[in-house]
Amino acid sequence: MLTYSKKVMKEFLHPKNMGEIKNPDGVGKVGNPLCGDIMWVYIKVDRKTDKIKDIKFKTFGCTAAIATSSMITQLAKGKTLEKAQKISINDIADSLKGLPPIKMHCSAMATQALNKAIADYKNKKRGFKKEQK
Repeated sequence: MLTYSKKVMKEFLHPKNMGEIKNPDGVGKVGNPLCGDIMWVYIKVDRKTDKIKDIKFKTFGCTAAIATSSMITQLAKGKTLEKAQKISINDIADSLKGLPPIKMHCSAMATQALNKAIADYKNKKRGFKKEQK
């Protein structure tokens, strides 16, 4: 049986920023076929400051998948895209007061989902600039 920290259990039982953003600026989706976890991260970006002004997640998965999804949204909210992209799997695990080694892949999935959402935003932004010309 896995033992989770009190912080992991708190984020699992009472996740922050859960849900979907209507008309998001970016969406990132990742899945792990081995464990069946799927995560979506939605972001709204302040175009003037390049800061994440809103972020939400939807996760189908285990305790660690939900807890890491909740934590990545808390760590990224209010940060510039550049700083948000630097959030590491260890930053998430440390913020959760530890994760079992077998569950560190959930932390990796959360960072990947965030980075995909940021990449999606940047791709849309580039496409919008092209359309304006």
